[in-house]
Amino acid sequence: MSRCRAGIAAPLVALALVASPQTTNAQASPTAPAAQASPTASAAQSPPSVAPMASQARIASLGWIAGCWELRAGARVVHEHWMPPLGGAMLAVNRTVVRDTIREWEFLSITERDGKLVYTAKPSRQAETSFTSESVSDTSVAFANPAHDFPQRIIYRRVGSDSLVARIEGPRGGQMRGIDFPMRRINCQQ
Repeated sequence: MSRCRAGIAAPLVALALVASPQTTNAQASPTAPAAQASPTASAAQSPPSVAPMASQARIASLGWIAGCWELRAGARVVHEHWMPPLGGAMLAVNRTVVRDTIREWEFLSITERDGKLVYTAKPSRQAETSFTSESVSDTSVAFANPAHDFPQRIIYRRVGSDSLVARIEGPRGGQMRGIDFPMRRINCQQ
């Protein structure tokens, strides 16, 4: 899940789960689509216990992301649906609806390229942007694109079997900022 003013919001992914959106210090720009997902911005923090990138990252190691995820915050509902790994790729769609009106959508993919995993987001009305894996474990994955304005990092972190947190991070207003999207697993027929 990746949203940003100039092209990307996170997953996850931004995809983030169980409770309401998490906040620490900073505030996101109200004009940024990620801020519209109702999570609030926070000071950037690295995900806990993320292993360094293996020499050959395999898409199968991210099977835990597959499924349907939901974030509800007031009148805002965010759904992110990931297909399981197959053929060297995972594909997803994300949409944000506020009071029965779709506000944002994006197409997402994670593919294998040159021994790395590559997260590509194509947000509504924005250019496609790719991020390369910098760390992968059985409970988290972090992608980075230092040349992108915001976000520069997209992180998915598994929280138990029925929730995950998607996080986007990057510089904003001269400071590192982050936005968490806590999501819970839902039935894909909802």
